Amino acid sequence: MELTWHGHSTWHVVVDGTELLIDPFFDNPKTSVDPAALDPDYLLLTHGHADHIGDVDQYEDAVVVATPELTGYIQDTFGHEDAVGGMGMNIGGTVECGDAWVTMVRADHSNGIETGYGTSAGMPAGFVIGDEEPTQESNPECTAFYHAGDTGLMSEMVDVIAPYLEPDAAALPAGDHFTMGPAGAGIAADWVGADVVFPMHYDSFPPIEIDTDAFVSEVEAAGANAEAIVLEGDETYTLDA
Repeated sequence: MELTWHGHSTWHVVVDGTELLIDPFFDNPKTSVDPAALDPDYLLLTHGHADHIGDVDQYEDAVVVATPELTGYIQDTFGHEDAVGGMGMNIGGTVECGDAWVTMVRADHSNGIETGYGTSAGMPAGFVIGDEEPTQESNPECTAFYHAGDTGLMSEMVDVIAPYLEPDAAALPAGDHFTMGPAGAGIAADWVGADVVFPMHYDSFPPIEIDTDAFVSEVEAAGANAEAIVLEGDETYTLDA
């Protein structure tokens, strides 16, 4: 599994022959990629804020994976397919996306579309992407990546995501103000039980500028059995089982 961070919360994930793009927003200082240069099969959207759907119009051929409320909005506004199999998904569900299995999990955040705070995009979410279908039986051969979306600390990380979905790597928001900061992300790194953790959702605009050394030290302070890796923008990490 190849994981490429394009700044903010934008990740390009390749599972065998399937390409997934999460929260496309290339108007951030960490990337120099032209969004039109990517051709994902699936577009995964955690929620409807502008800094997570800013470049969805570049990918009209991609299948949108999100809540029904958000897939409907994307379809009506940009002409995309509305979802996997013609319907959106929701918290707790798993869908097969080519060679990948995508499970939607909860995120603690808000989810108004654009600036109309009375317009709901359903529940905000995160995703766990694996190369095999998740089951109750632990599978050491499965490789899984957890994209936490925009969230604060929540007990579901330790009660559901860690024991059931067993992520090997996790991308955790660390910019504070709108999400967890470095301290919360450090605790989350411990709770989700991943071997590798990456910070995201930081330095895109002034309120979320951080010292990434604080993320690394907070992961250590939490006692997490995880390697904290701060990727450069557009850098790829290869995740093995």
